[in-house]
Amino acid sequence: MTKPAGRFIWYELMTTDPQGAADFYEAVVGWTIVGQTEPGAPVDYRHIVRADGGHNGGMLVLTDQMVANGARPCWLGYLHVADVDAAVSAIVADGGKVLMPKMTIPEGSFALLTDPQGVPIYVMTPVPPPGQPAAASDAFDGMTPQHVSWNELLAPDLDAAKAFYAKHFNFEFNSSMPMGPMGDYCFVDHGGDTIGAMMRKPPEVPVGLWNYYIRVADIEAATATVRDLGGQVLAGPMEVPGGDWVINGVDPQGAAFSLVGARQG
Repeated sequence: MTKPAGRFIWYELMTTDPQGAADFYEAVVGWTIVGQTEPGAPVDYRHIVRADGGHNGGMLVLTDQMVANGARPCWLGYLHVADVDAAVSAIVADGGKVLMPKMTIPEGSFALLTDPQGVPIYVMTPVPPPGQPAAASDAFDGMTPQHVSWNELLAPDLDAAKAFYAKHFNFEFNSSMPMGPMGDYCFVDHGGDTIGAMMRKPPEVPVGLWNYYIRVADIEAATATVRDLGGQVLAGPMEVPGGDWVINGVDPQGAAFSLVGARQG
């Protein structure tokens, strides 16, 4: 992979209702959810396909046993690392916890952990497709609809989170925006690009989490569709620096998500 280690390279929706989630995101974002695992397979995993044919992530169907063990609908991101075993060992040594040990599939090796503040993250060492040694993920794209365009961490301890992600994922923090009583909004730079930001977790948010903003072509049309299909809009649309508008919401299955896009009206 040509992108530097530490980039977000895949996004995964965990859900209890694959058809309901597919109907929702296909209408709101324009994705197509494809594939269904054969009966008897250990997991039901489907792929999120953009209109351009690229894959932006996957959908993991939560089983009753997964839910009984504490899994809930949510979005998770995969961070590229050079070596999964080394990354897991280093993160655990710094206070992270393993939620799912390393697995290896044809596309690479990955593991699910929490950072020291309990925020879940995947780490992955991908294997490029055959004949494409320089292939790189384009799941993150700051400007193009149907990609994730912003990665935002709501951290219980902002300073500790910045130190952790700088150490393990080469994140840099070169600028910030003051937000009054909410503290600073600290932009995340990686490999010369700004890929997101970190801020102190607001009191009304129960736990720390990574929040992923999916870009849509028309924020007002997408917001109306969210409401029409049974999703909740918790905040927005609100304008952010640069002229985009965002919403924060919850999908009908209970997974938190965010949208970013222009106003067309």
